[in-house]
Parts: sequence; C-alpha cells; structure tokens
Amino acid sequence: MNPAQLSTLLAILDEGSFEAAAAQLAITPSAVSQRIKALEKQVGRILIHRTAPPTATEAGEVLVQAARRMALLQAETDARLRERLDRVPLSIAVNADSVATWFSPVFRSVAQAGEATLRLRIEDEAHTLNLLRRGDVMGAVTRESQPVSGCDSLSLGVMHYRAVGTAELRDAFRLDNGELDWAAMPALRFGPRDALQDEDLHGRVQSATLGQRRISNIPSSEAFVKACCAGLGWALVPELQCCPLVESGELVCLDDEVLSVELHWQRWRLESRLLEGLTRAVVDAAHQVLEQKD
Repeated sequence: MNPAQLSTLLAILDEGSFEAAAAQLAITPSAVSQRIKALEKQVGRILIHRTAPPTATEAGEVLVQAARRMALLQAETDARLRERLDRVPLSIAVNADSVATWFSPVFRSVAQAGEATLRLRIEDEAHTLNLLRRGDVMGAVTRESQPVSGCDSLSLGVMHYRAVGTAELRDAFRLDNGELDWAAMPALRFGPRDALQDEDLHGRVQSATLGQRRISNIPSSEAFVKACCAGLGWALVPELQCCPLVESGELVCLDDEVLSVELHWQRWRLESRLLEGLTRAVVDAAHQVLEQKD
C-alpha cells in the first residue's frame, strides 16, 4: 500500500472533509481525491462514503485500522530514531586546510555538549560532497553551494590561498627574463586529489608539461607547511597559515595571485539536537575567521 494514500485516508476521516484533509496535508483537494480514487482502484472497493462528514465503508475500516497501526509504528520509529541520533557519533567530512586553520573551536563545542562523539573524515573540499551523497557523513565542508537532496546548505565564507616557497627555491628556478619556471620547480600536493594545485596552475604551466612536474605528496597539513619551509617544493597554502611565515622570512610569496575558495556547510535535513548544535558551532567558527561574501 502507498503510505501517502493511507495517510490521506486517515486525514479525511480525522479532519471531517476532503478540503480539511488537503489543508492538513498541505496538498490540494484535487490531489486528495486522486489519492483516494487510486487507492480504491488498487483494492477494488469503495473505501469512503461521500457524506458530510465522510465515513469509512467496511473495506475502508480494514484499511483504516492498518493505516493507524502503520502510523503508530512510524511515530514510534521516528521517536526512537531521534533518540538514537542524539547518541550516535557525528560523522562529518572536512578539508585539511579548514581543520588546520578555523575549525578547532568546533571540537570545544562538541566537547561541551557532553553527549556527542565526532568522526572526522579528512577529504579535499571538492570531494567531501561525495561522502554526503553516499550517506557516509551527516555534514560536510564543501565548495558546492547547491544543496544535495535532503540536505541544507549554509555559507561559511571564503578562504584565500597564496603560492609560496623558500627564497632559495624561487631563486633556483628563476628564468633569465625574471619569471619563474613553474613547470620545472618542484611542487607539493596534499594528495592525488588536491584539485586546488591544478586550478592554480592554469595560465602558468602548459598542459603538455603537467605530467613532467616533480611533485611530492604530503598528506598532513602540518607536515605540508614544514615541507614547504624546508624547500621540498612550492605550495598553495591558506593565507591564515602562510602569512606569519612570510612575515618572518621563512617563506616568500612567489607571485601576487590569490586563489579564493568559497566554502559551504551542507548537512542532513534532519531533526537532531546534536546535529543542530554542530551546525551552529561550524558556522560560528567559520564566520569568526573567514572572509564573508558581500
């Protein structure tokens, strides 16, 4: 049986008319009538006496009893599920740069909630949404503003990245015309799915030479910056991390370009006190540090 049709049958009898049922279900009276006709066609019986108020036929009474049992079971299941959701770990996906820069206040907020545990998946912000689509996580920091089906999307702000390296590395790969040899200069990537590095190279390196570059993969945000300071390669680093190092002289900006990435928080559209609290913590932490869009 179609649950929507059964709930419509109950609404008509409980509310006393097709019109009142439509208002209660937030659909049109025509849709109510169509659902009942479809249900009657399916069972081959008239289910409702079209009187004022409408009443159930014998066949209708059988379905009404079944529908009420299903409604009760659904209500009990929803209640138990909400209880369980307030106890299960909060699984979320966050990019490493966010964890290293603005995300840490979220840990304190979850700790203060007292009931939650956190399961953090580190993934590039261009790919965290895949984990959300598959249902692997309840929330994700992502570049995508368009919400996944069944999710809400909130703007977090903008992260700015600069291409940085040591002065020695810059000087070693400076061409005669003063420009940098981006194709020959060794580079750092967080991992094989580090899309930011590739985006930043558009206009700097010809596509024919991309496969010939020397690249070191450093899948740790702290180690990534240390490797850059050691001269292992140039890197695309958040301004929040690299600005103090540039000021101290450990690193230099290799050009004036700034890559800006808009971040969003997408989360399941689900009634859960802890998930609501987590969302507030993520948004508050981001808004305190990240530049906000106009």
